[in-house]
Amino acid sequence: MKIAQIAPLAESVPPKLYGGTERIVSYLTEELVQQGHDVTLFASGDSVTSAKLVPITTMALRLNPHVRDAIPHHMILLDEVRRRADEFDILHFHIDVLHMPMVRDMLDRAVTTLHGRLDLPDLVPLYRAFPDSCLVSISDHQRLPMPPVNWGGTIYHGLPADLLPAKTETKDGYLAFIGRISPEKRPDRAIRIAVEAGMPLKMAAKIDAVDRAYWEQEIEPLVQAHDNVEYIGEINEQQKAEFLGNAAALLFPIDWPEPFGLVMIEAMACATPVIAFRCGSVPEVIDHGVSGFIVDSEAEAVAAVHAACQLDRGGVRAVFDARFTATRMARDYVSVYEDIITGRASPRLTSMVGEGQDLLIA
Repeated sequence: MKIAQIAPLAESVPPKLYGGTERIVSYLTEELVQQGHDVTLFASGDSVTSAKLVPITTMALRLNPHVRDAIPHHMILLDEVRRRADEFDILHFHIDVLHMPMVRDMLDRAVTTLHGRLDLPDLVPLYRAFPDSCLVSISDHQRLPMPPVNWGGTIYHGLPADLLPAKTETKDGYLAFIGRISPEKRPDRAIRIAVEAGMPLKMAAKIDAVDRAYWEQEIEPLVQAHDNVEYIGEINEQQKAEFLGNAAALLFPIDWPEPFGLVMIEAMACATPVIAFRCGSVPEVIDHGVSGFIVDSEAEAVAAVHAACQLDRGGVRAVFDARFTATRMARDYVSVYEDIITGRASPRLTSMVGEGQDLLIA
């Protein structure tokens, strides 16, 4: 197939540092090329890919100090895609909603993966206005707040099998927290869990400007108050393998409906068990008692820390290999592409995950 992957411009593909959506776009793009497809990537100019790159900006917007508004740059992106749309069998969008009016006349070749949360009230009338666009969710739970729309499938994220090496033995014995310092990620929970469990905690996380006050007023004082807690800042892909692989367990103490939670499968790829709160996609990703533990309180998380240290790390990696590789992800997307091209993904409106289960790919 001739496939266009349309990425957000906030980060490069793949990102230099933090960036979940762009990372998945990269893994999918590279795997599709490996499988023999003719792929064109619309992204920032500092992206690195084996596909054909159409650079929309010179560099990722988040790292460009001169950028104040991302919308004009995405308008340029959409115009470039519109002008070249007839070159492709499939247009795969990863930019949320900006393109919805444009693809009304391209529904026979367009699919959109929704990477973000869908429980925001402003999204309901928007998706109700565009019910025919083929959408892919990244977890079943992500779908729950949506009005009736045309679901093409649920496709879980995947990583290249050789991206993060499994470390089946580790003696470092620390707990890991990775992501963003923000209220919904609950780094405060991670700190309290580590303190109660009597284990070191290493926190690799970025601090966005919007969360700076939260860091300074609530999290930084907790870090400074406990000798077992170390904040090491934002890390890159190479550092991530060592950071996660050497950890006894990853703490994922979220307090919001996380659509997927990429770091969970990154930890599993490193053979590191995950201790996660029962929110969003967590019950779909974690095999309780095998790849980690699903908990409902900080007390349960503390108990799970000691249980996680006894898990077979080889079994953690085996779950990753069975469920969360980029090869499986790309295969599932190709199935959706084929359904669109042959007309099998015509609108079948479903609002709940329990309906239309034949559309789910997991």
